[in-house]
Amino acid sequence: MDSLTHIALGACMGEAFAGKTVGRKAMLWGALAQSIPDIDFVAVLWMDTPSSLLAHRGFTHSILFALLITPFMALLAERWHRPHNISLRRWILFFGSVILVHIFIDAFNNYGVGWLEPFSRHRFSFNAIYVADPLFSIGPGVACAALILLRRKHPKRRFWWKFGLLASALYLLYCTVNKLTIDQKVRDVLEKQQIAHTRYFTTPAPLQNWLWYVVAGNDEGYHVGYRSLFDRDTAMSFQYFPRNEHLLEPIRDQENIQQLKRFSQQFYTVERWTDTLVLNDLRFGQVIGWQNPREKFAFHFFVERPDDNRMVVQRGRFAKWDREAARALWLRMKGN
Repeated sequence: MDSLTHIALGACMGEAFAGKTVGRKAMLWGALAQSIPDIDFVAVLWMDTPSSLLAHRGFTHSILFALLITPFMALLAERWHRPHNISLRRWILFFGSVILVHIFIDAFNNYGVGWLEPFSRHRFSFNAIYVADPLFSIGPGVACAALILLRRKHPKRRFWWKFGLLASALYLLYCTVNKLTIDQKVRDVLEKQQIAHTRYFTTPAPLQNWLWYVVAGNDEGYHVGYRSLFDRDTAMSFQYFPRNEHLLEPIRDQENIQQLKRFSQQFYTVERWTDTLVLNDLRFGQVIGWQNPREKFAFHFFVERPDDNRMVVQRGRFAKWDREAARALWLRMKGN
């Protein structure tokens, strides 16, 4: 999830744990613990783009990292706030739970999380919620603001931390139900339309949880389309994108190519754009694909111009967005 949501969630958890004992400092500890796995962002300072893509949500989002960092943070907080009546064991349980919540929630979007690193490269992704969903963020965000404004012993503080945590938990559950529903509908569509595939996934289109982006295919290419929870039509319209693996043949053994393939979890296509070869990671969707089904993919890596690939995951996320694109998204969400 986005950093502000993690901070707000952590602040609510900190208030629940020790708000009455250490005051607003408990919110700061919670916000810090919720943010610590994202320390991997510093990898971009010395790694090339493919390496930093794999480093993000890698080891610092692993169970092993949580086990290593938790006692350190617990000892620091326990010594910082002496004298107090909070045992070291409770501090460990608090920091451990906050950090584990972070790496658990991050697995619900499509980037993938390396829970088992460094022992396994497998990335866990449930593809149930968009990385920045306002409806997920608003509950803990409002609660965090209220906790900042209310005095330390105000009787409403208990209500607000509960509200922040419960609102986010219920919305995540709602998104999971939507995911299971849309997956069942898409499986039926793929079967009825006889679309051959060895792998497929569904993930929400930007900023909401009702319109879903669908990819199904194999090593030859992928069918791409959109499905709303409110669609009445049992059929789907797909666009086919060939994988074009042959274009990578001269450079297939290069390390950056192997890294990009692994990062994409095999959901990639290759294209030739005038002056460079482009590798698309299909998991991050299309640029306004609900409006233009043949649009470019948001994640596209310039294979022959590596210096042009900074912020590659963000490159096309909100490109070409305007009033018409937003209106088209709203109309498509409502169903066909």
